[in-house]
Amino acid sequence: MKLYNFFNSLLTHMGDKKNDLIEALSPRNSPTSDERRSLTGDADLLKEAVPERVTIESTYKGPHLTQPLTSDSIHTLIDAFKKKKVLHVKYVYMVLREAVRVLKQRPSLAQASTAISRQITVCGDLHGKLDDLITILYKNGLPSTDNPYVFNGDFVDRGRKSMEVILLLLVLMCVFPAEVYLNRGNHEDMVMNARYGFCKEVSSKYKGPHGPRVLRLLEEVYRWLPLGTIIDNKVLVVHGGISDDTDLHWIASIDRSKYTSVLRTPAVTQHNDDDDSSGHNRHSRSGGGGGREEEEEESETCREVRMLSVNYEWKQVLDLLWSDPQTAEGCRPNTFRGGGSYFGPNVTRSLLNRHGLCLLIRSHECKPEGYEVLHDNKCITIFSASNYYDDGSNRGAYVKLQGPGLEPHFVQYMADTKTKRLTLRERVGRMETSAIRELRGQIMASRTRLLEAFKGHDPGDTGQIALNDWVTTMEKHSHLNLPWRVLREKLVTLDPTTGLVNYNSTFTEGNVDKDILEKSGPTVIEALYRQKSNLETIFRLIDRDNSGNISMEEFSEACSLLSQHTDDPMPKEEIIDLARSIDLNKDGFIDFNEFLECFRIVDTLHKDEEEEDD
Repeated sequence: MKLYNFFNSLLTHMGDKKNDLIEALSPRNSPTSDERRSLTGDADLLKEAVPERVTIESTYKGPHLTQPLTSDSIHTLIDAFKKKKVLHVKYVYMVLREAVRVLKQRPSLAQASTAISRQITVCGDLHGKLDDLITILYKNGLPSTDNPYVFNGDFVDRGRKSMEVILLLLVLMCVFPAEVYLNRGNHEDMVMNARYGFCKEVSSKYKGPHGPRVLRLLEEVYRWLPLGTIIDNKVLVVHGGISDDTDLHWIASIDRSKYTSVLRTPAVTQHNDDDDSSGHNRHSRSGGGGGREEEEEESETCREVRMLSVNYEWKQVLDLLWSDPQTAEGCRPNTFRGGGSYFGPNVTRSLLNRHGLCLLIRSHECKPEGYEVLHDNKCITIFSASNYYDDGSNRGAYVKLQGPGLEPHFVQYMADTKTKRLTLRERVGRMETSAIRELRGQIMASRTRLLEAFKGHDPGDTGQIALNDWVTTMEKHSHLNLPWRVLREKLVTLDPTTGLVNYNSTFTEGNVDKDILEKSGPTVIEALYRQKSNLETIFRLIDRDNSGNISMEEFSEACSLLSQHTDDPMPKEEIIDLARSIDLNKDGFIDFNEFLECFRIVDTLHKDEEEEDD
């Protein structure tokens, strides 16, 4: 209960103080973050992740690789991965280290040419779908001088073969460095990996000390992935998109390696005035107090300028990886994703004209047919993970740019599954089912507010209201801009006699018990639904090393910092006790499920208390 009250107070202020909380939890504001980095041996993880120090067990039955990597290495990996073999950690270290070496030689905006090949293939999100990657290589051929590729980010997460996908892509790049270009996506980020499954996959495949070392090497790979690729000075390929602030000249000059996670603003380097014209500075200090004050004012101004520069640069990177196109003109914040922008046709035209380009290719969004063309044919979305939501839900695609004009030609496919081939209607139905499941969670987060509004239209307490009243209520109180009249048949039932909506059915078949107690205020479970994304944000910020688990030290330190932003601070002794109580399996760490479990437990306590009162 204390923990719930503490975080509930925190979440109450989350909306208007979110940036303050993020700032409070940022590593540079933590008095012991440098100490923890040395204690956890972050630098040592890289030193220890050396293939020469690893011995291959006699029981190992997987593939073997040698240096230098060759086309034979590619065939070896494909054959082994098809047979569900896991690559030995010795070879994982070897591949990741070689990939970092190759990537470090590349600019932030890579330059690809079709002068020899006369064509190039661009692939979108793969998300751990090994079958899709193998399908692409089978249909389109392995990379070569005549067959170059751009893989446009989001190689990992969600799919079960993320490790195999990224390893195969990195080997392709190492063997064909002039023919394979890899862009960074928003999921090439350990904060995302901790939430969407890749960290867990790595830990399950590489036990003991090897798991953290592999993750640390992968983080190095992420840091050095280019932010985009320009083909023949005509086509820009980035993962997410652009905004009206996007400046390709600025992006080309960015030190991308400092963005270990794009979800966190990089720290501003504090310049030491003593190192700049030290004699002059000493002379200034030996003068009167006025000189000292002017110096401090100038130093503060410099810090502010550096902060503005850092934030502008960070937004440039965030927009490239997180943005989405919109059909309307203009540019606005991408509130759905919480990062990046929505950009319209005029924004696409402006950027292309400003930089002498003719086409923008991006990924980042699943499309039923695997691709979509927008903005007067100037913006292409390409998505290469088929069966993304469910078996048969969508096709994957890649686009081949051919000829001197780089004309786009789309190739669609669907990786083999055990299900029968579905019609377009059936595939859309599967996507809808997944979307409705997510929508029900959003509705449950607003249950109390919606129910109160429904009852306002039902003075006789019949449990039924007119369809127009139901639609109006959903539009006004759900805060979701959706076609509720169209969705009605998916969400609620009508009385066959009166034709009125049974408004209580709005909350059935949801993700929580149907008998949630109806009280004047929101239940704890509702608070959990409503604030889940904010809780995940807090969890990721507390999880400084992006391991997917919070250590006792991380939890205690973060709670102490957060206490400064709540009206219900906790003493340090209570924080330690709470941390131990959340650690349900007593392994010394708190994972996200344990983090949320306290809310479920509190909800159960509330129910038990109210049942006793009854």
